[in-house]
Amino acid sequence: MDFFKFLIDFVLHIDKHLITIVNMFGDWTYLILFIIIFIETGAVILPFLPGDSLLFAAAALSANSNYSLSIWIFILTFFVASAAGDSLNFFIGRKVGNALIEHQFFGKFIKERDLKRAREFFNKYGAIAIFLARFMPIIRTFAPFVAAGTDFSYKKFLKYNLVACICWVLICCGAGYFFGNIPFVQAHFSLVIILIIIISLIPALVGYLKSKVSTPK
Repeated sequence: MDFFKFLIDFVLHIDKHLITIVNMFGDWTYLILFIIIFIETGAVILPFLPGDSLLFAAAALSANSNYSLSIWIFILTFFVASAAGDSLNFFIGRKVGNALIEHQFFGKFIKERDLKRAREFFNKYGAIAIFLARFMPIIRTFAPFVAAGTDFSYKKFLKYNLVACICWVLICCGAGYFFGNIPFVQAHFSLVIILIIIISLIPALVGYLKSKVSTPK
Protein backbone atom coordinates (compact mmCIF):
# COMPACT_ATOMS: atom_id res chain seq x y z
CA MET A 1 0.00 0.00 0.00
CA ASP A 2 2.87 2.38 0.81
CA PHE A 3 4.32 1.69 -2.63
CA PHE A 4 1.09 2.77 -4.34
CA LYS A 5 0.89 5.90 -2.20
CA PHE A 6 4.44 6.75 -3.24
CA LEU A 7 3.60 5.99 -6.87
CA ILE A 8 0.58 8.31 -6.83
CA ASP A 9 2.64 11.06 -5.21
CA PHE A 10 5.45 10.48 -7.73
CA VAL A 11 3.05 10.84 -10.67
CA LEU A 12 1.18 13.88 -9.33
CA HIS A 13 4.38 15.68 -8.32
CA ILE A 14 6.62 14.17 -10.96
CA ASP A 15 8.37 17.49 -11.70
CA LYS A 16 9.62 17.79 -8.11
CA HIS A 17 10.67 14.13 -7.95
CA LEU A 18 12.57 14.45 -11.23
CA ILE A 19 14.41 17.50 -9.93
CA THR A 20 15.42 15.46 -6.88
CA ILE A 21 16.65 12.64 -9.12
CA VAL A 22 18.63 15.04 -11.30
CA ASN A 23 20.23 16.72 -8.28
CA MET A 24 21.16 13.36 -6.75
CA PHE A 25 22.24 11.37 -9.81
CA GLY A 26 23.16 13.89 -12.51
CA ASP A 27 23.68 12.22 -15.90
CA TRP A 28 22.56 8.88 -14.44
CA THR A 29 19.06 10.37 -14.69
CA TYR A 30 18.91 9.24 -18.31
CA LEU A 31 19.50 5.62 -17.30
CA ILE A 32 17.00 5.79 -14.43
CA LEU A 33 14.25 7.13 -16.70
CA PHE A 34 15.20 4.59 -19.39
CA ILE A 35 14.60 1.80 -16.87
CA ILE A 36 11.23 3.22 -15.79
CA ILE A 37 9.91 3.49 -19.37
CA PHE A 38 11.38 0.11 -20.33
CA ILE A 39 9.73 -1.61 -17.36
CA GLU A 40 6.39 0.20 -17.83
CA THR A 41 5.78 -1.82 -20.99
CA GLY A 42 8.34 -4.60 -20.93
CA ALA A 43 7.56 -6.08 -17.53
CA VAL A 44 3.86 -6.72 -18.40
CA ILE A 45 2.94 -6.76 -14.70
CA LEU A 46 3.67 -3.04 -14.06
CA PRO A 47 1.29 -1.08 -16.32
CA PHE A 48 0.74 1.59 -13.67
CA LEU A 49 4.21 3.13 -13.94
CA PRO A 50 4.24 6.69 -15.37
CA GLY A 51 4.66 7.03 -19.13
CA ASP A 52 3.24 10.10 -20.90
CA SER A 53 3.59 12.31 -17.83
CA LEU A 54 7.20 11.24 -17.29
CA LEU A 55 8.16 12.17 -20.86
CA PHE A 56 6.38 15.51 -20.56
CA ALA A 57 8.06 16.38 -17.25
CA ALA A 58 11.53 15.24 -18.33
CA ALA A 59 11.33 17.28 -21.53
CA ALA A 60 10.18 20.31 -19.54
CA LEU A 61 13.27 20.02 -17.34
CA SER A 62 15.53 19.72 -20.38
CA ALA A 63 14.18 23.06 -21.62
CA ASN A 64 15.33 24.65 -18.36
CA SER A 65 19.02 25.57 -18.61
CA ASN A 66 19.45 25.18 -14.84
CA TYR A 67 19.49 21.38 -15.12
CA SER A 68 21.86 20.84 -18.08
CA LEU A 69 19.74 18.06 -19.60
CA SER A 70 19.60 17.28 -23.32
CA ILE A 71 16.21 16.95 -25.01
CA TRP A 72 17.84 14.92 -27.79
CA ILE A 73 19.29 12.39 -25.36
CA PHE A 74 15.87 12.13 -23.73
CA ILE A 75 14.20 11.55 -27.09
CA LEU A 76 16.68 8.80 -27.99
CA THR A 77 16.50 7.29 -24.50
CA PHE A 78 12.70 7.14 -24.43
CA PHE A 79 12.46 5.81 -27.98
CA VAL A 80 14.87 2.94 -27.34
CA ALA A 81 13.30 2.19 -23.94
CA SER A 82 9.73 2.06 -25.27
CA ALA A 83 10.59 0.06 -28.40
CA ALA A 84 12.76 -2.41 -26.48
CA GLY A 85 10.13 -2.74 -23.74
CA ASP A 86 7.41 -3.53 -26.26
CA SER A 87 9.63 -6.13 -27.93
CA LEU A 88 10.37 -7.82 -24.60
CA ASN A 89 6.64 -7.76 -23.82
CA PHE A 90 5.89 -9.40 -27.19
CA PHE A 91 8.41 -12.19 -26.61
CA ILE A 92 7.12 -12.80 -23.09
CA GLY A 93 3.63 -13.20 -24.55
CA ARG A 94 4.93 -15.47 -27.30
CA LYS A 95 7.02 -17.69 -25.01
CA VAL A 96 5.03 -17.94 -21.77
CA GLY A 97 1.60 -16.42 -22.51
CA ASN A 98 -1.07 -18.04 -20.33
CA ALA A 99 1.53 -19.48 -17.97
CA LEU A 100 2.29 -15.96 -16.74
CA ILE A 101 -1.39 -15.10 -16.36
CA GLU A 102 -2.07 -18.27 -14.38
CA HIS A 103 1.07 -18.00 -12.23
CA GLN A 104 0.25 -17.77 -8.52
CA PHE A 105 2.38 -14.66 -7.97
CA PHE A 106 2.64 -12.83 -11.30
CA GLY A 107 -1.03 -13.44 -12.11
CA LYS A 108 -1.98 -11.10 -9.27
CA PHE A 109 -0.55 -8.16 -11.20
CA ILE A 110 -2.33 -8.94 -14.47
CA LYS A 111 -5.98 -7.96 -14.24
CA GLU A 112 -8.33 -9.99 -16.41
CA ARG A 113 -10.43 -6.89 -17.18
CA ASP A 114 -7.34 -5.09 -18.54
CA LEU A 115 -6.40 -8.08 -20.68
CA LYS A 116 -9.97 -8.35 -21.94
CA ARG A 117 -10.00 -4.66 -22.82
CA ALA A 118 -6.72 -5.03 -24.71
CA ARG A 119 -8.02 -8.09 -26.60
CA GLU A 120 -11.22 -6.26 -27.59
CA PHE A 121 -9.20 -3.25 -28.69
CA PHE A 122 -6.85 -5.44 -30.74
CA ASN A 123 -9.71 -7.43 -32.31
CA LYS A 124 -11.52 -4.23 -33.26
CA TYR A 125 -8.62 -2.33 -34.82
CA GLY A 126 -6.30 -5.13 -35.92
CA ALA A 127 -2.71 -4.20 -36.76
CA ILE A 128 -3.30 -0.47 -36.29
CA ALA A 129 -4.07 -1.25 -32.63
CA ILE A 130 -0.32 -1.62 -32.08
CA PHE A 131 0.10 2.01 -33.09
CA LEU A 132 -2.95 3.35 -31.24
CA ALA A 133 -2.24 1.43 -28.03
CA ARG A 134 1.08 3.24 -27.55
CA PHE A 135 -0.92 6.37 -26.68
CA MET A 136 -3.19 4.60 -24.16
CA PRO A 137 -1.92 3.82 -20.65
CA ILE A 138 -2.44 0.24 -19.42
CA ILE A 139 -3.65 -0.93 -22.84
CA ARG A 140 -0.20 -0.20 -24.31
CA THR A 141 1.29 -2.58 -21.73
CA PHE A 142 -0.93 -5.46 -22.76
CA ALA A 143 -1.18 -4.85 -26.52
CA PRO A 144 2.18 -6.50 -27.36
CA PHE A 145 1.35 -9.37 -25.00
CA VAL A 146 -2.03 -9.89 -26.68
CA ALA A 147 -0.57 -9.52 -30.20
CA ALA A 148 1.96 -12.24 -29.41
CA GLY A 149 -0.89 -14.62 -28.63
CA THR A 150 -2.22 -14.31 -32.20
CA ASP A 151 -0.64 -15.19 -35.53
CA PHE A 152 0.97 -11.73 -35.60
CA SER A 153 4.60 -11.99 -36.73
CA TYR A 154 7.26 -10.08 -34.82
CA LYS A 155 8.37 -8.38 -38.04
CA LYS A 156 4.88 -6.98 -38.61
CA PHE A 157 4.55 -6.02 -34.94
CA LEU A 158 7.91 -4.23 -35.03
CA LYS A 159 6.94 -2.17 -38.08
CA TYR A 160 3.88 -0.68 -36.40
CA ASN A 161 5.54 -0.44 -33.01
CA LEU A 162 8.58 1.57 -34.13
CA VAL A 163 6.39 4.16 -35.84
CA ALA A 164 4.19 4.36 -32.74
CA CYS A 165 7.17 4.81 -30.40
CA ILE A 166 8.66 7.56 -32.56
CA CYS A 167 5.37 9.48 -32.66
CA TRP A 168 4.69 8.96 -28.95
CA VAL A 169 8.10 10.20 -27.87
CA LEU A 170 8.10 13.20 -30.21
CA ILE A 171 4.59 14.30 -29.18
CA CYS A 172 5.09 13.89 -25.41
CA CYS A 173 8.61 15.31 -25.34
CA GLY A 174 7.73 18.08 -27.76
CA ALA A 175 4.78 19.14 -25.62
CA GLY A 176 6.88 19.13 -22.46
CA TYR A 177 9.79 20.99 -24.05
CA PHE A 178 7.73 23.80 -25.59
CA PHE A 179 4.95 24.14 -23.00
CA GLY A 180 6.30 22.69 -19.75
CA ASN A 181 8.03 25.89 -18.64
CA ILE A 182 5.17 28.28 -19.29
CA PRO A 183 4.53 30.01 -15.93
CA PHE A 184 0.89 28.87 -15.77
CA VAL A 185 1.89 25.26 -16.47
CA GLN A 186 4.66 25.38 -13.87
CA ALA A 187 2.28 26.81 -11.29
CA HIS A 188 -0.31 24.09 -11.95
CA PHE A 189 1.97 21.21 -12.92
CA SER A 190 0.05 18.57 -10.96
CA LEU A 191 -3.20 19.63 -12.62
CA VAL A 192 -1.56 19.46 -16.05
CA ILE A 193 -0.32 15.92 -15.28
CA ILE A 194 -3.82 14.88 -14.23
CA LEU A 195 -5.22 16.33 -17.48
CA ILE A 196 -2.60 14.43 -19.49
CA ILE A 197 -3.61 11.19 -17.77
CA ILE A 198 -7.33 11.87 -18.30
CA ILE A 199 -6.86 12.74 -21.98
CA SER A 200 -4.79 9.62 -22.60
CA LEU A 201 -7.47 7.48 -20.95
CA ILE A 202 -10.39 8.94 -22.91
CA PRO A 203 -10.13 6.54 -25.92
CA ALA A 204 -10.10 3.49 -23.63
CA LEU A 205 -13.00 4.87 -21.58
CA VAL A 206 -15.07 5.63 -24.67
CA GLY A 207 -14.44 2.14 -26.02
CA TYR A 208 -15.41 0.61 -22.69
CA LEU A 209 -18.64 2.62 -22.42
CA LYS A 210 -19.58 1.79 -26.03
CA SER A 211 -19.12 -1.91 -25.32
CA LYS A 212 -21.37 -1.59 -22.28
CA VAL A 213 -24.24 0.25 -23.95
CA SER A 214 -24.18 -1.64 -27.26
CA THR A 215 -26.72 -4.42 -27.67
CA PRO A 216 -26.40 -7.52 -29.81
CA LYS A 217 -28.21 -7.30 -33.14
